Amino acid sequence: MWKHLLSSFLARTIRSGSLVIEFPCGSSKHFGETGRDAVHVCLTSEKVVRDLVLDPELRLGEAYMEGTLQIRNDDLFNLLDLLMRNLLERPTFLHQGALSRARRILRSISQFNSSGRAKKNAAHHYDLSHQFYRFFLDSDMQYSCAYFSNDADSIDQAQGKKKALIAKKLLIEPGHRVLDIGCGWGGMGLHLNRHHGAHVTGVTLSREQLEVAQRRASAESRRSTPEFRLEDYREVRGTFDRIVSVGMFEHVGTPHYREFFTHLKDRLASDGIALVHTIGRSGPPSATDAWTAKHIFPGGYCPALSEVATAVERSGLIITDVEVLRLHYARTLKLWRSRFETRLSDVRRLYDDRFCRMWRYYLTASELAFRRGGHVVFQLQLTRRQDVVPVTRDYLLDASGNSERPHCTEMPTAGVRVPGSRAGTRNDSGGDQASATPA
Repeated sequence: MWKHLLSSFLARTIRSGSLVIEFPCGSSKHFGETGRDAVHVCLTSEKVVRDLVLDPELRLGEAYMEGTLQIRNDDLFNLLDLLMRNLLERPTFLHQGALSRARRILRSISQFNSSGRAKKNAAHHYDLSHQFYRFFLDSDMQYSCAYFSNDADSIDQAQGKKKALIAKKLLIEPGHRVLDIGCGWGGMGLHLNRHHGAHVTGVTLSREQLEVAQRRASAESRRSTPEFRLEDYREVRGTFDRIVSVGMFEHVGTPHYREFFTHLKDRLASDGIALVHTIGRSGPPSATDAWTAKHIFPGGYCPALSEVATAVERSGLIITDVEVLRLHYARTLKLWRSRFETRLSDVRRLYDDRFCRMWRYYLTASELAFRRGGHVVFQLQLTRRQDVVPVTRDYLLDASGNSERPHCTEMPTAGVRVPGSRAGTRNDSGGDQASATPA
């Protein structure tokens, strides 16, 4: 029965491209176009066939993780690309619509991220070994969408341009007090301190990230260095000239959107500027897919712009600029995926094969979500007053009128005002062998 149901669905769905499924009984079926290079998939048990019928959104990724769904030449990208292209054009199983509606209804519960729950969710993803992230991120460990101004940009160059772009939008000046919400491994805070003379306070819920960020700050030779703390953004007190949050809003949770922006307003000086950089969706509100919510980002969600704008309006903040970065993250993820594959043997010394397959699936599916699935990145500039930022966007250009952001020179220290559980399984045969601090 399960084989028949899955075959019937695939026959209706796969029209573009070619797919061959080998079932546990030994029989094979072809779906889609003939005369084309097919993606070959082997399903090793009757259970995986049943699971793919009952809940494909969750079970496809889990079957790949467990090895019960095997792809010839491990061609995961082309399998997911084929499925996504066809599923975007045609309906899913009838019960899949019901599952999606149920997840949408229940998302307020799954995304109710109290302080304690938020810490647990952060630890699940970000308290992996920092050496693991060093295997595929840029040298500054920027774990968010880069900004590519031309095709020749490397990941390091594009991440540098992202930081410079954000600094431009913040109109940073020497001595500004900056709050960095979700500071990661400290790269953005260190950039604003080194190149713009800002006094930075960064907060994170990840102990692993905090340790690296603090070590990087202590290695600085400057008189004033960023302060990094293990602290929930809701616990921060004081007033700041600038607030920046890069790649953190995805973890706030829909029930807390108004609370988040109200807190930004309360912490922001009357002439202050905030910049929120977040993954979003170009379509209407939805729910996080089941596999990602379970295995990668529990409590996470990429919002529609309408959801964010509504929360901002209710907080009393003013949206002074919105930029939508469309394919920049797809390119970022492609480069991360390539670097991850290159260092796969090193990853296996830290974590087991199941973990490696989980991350390959995550990076691949995420790239395709930005290429085909309507995911984008929003950069929102926020103020408390209309007159705080220029009335045109010319300030984002350099003196020649070029939109490419030049490398910023380091600001002098003189005269600067300074105001008062891991995801995956450790592999017993290896551990974190490197101790180098990110540059």
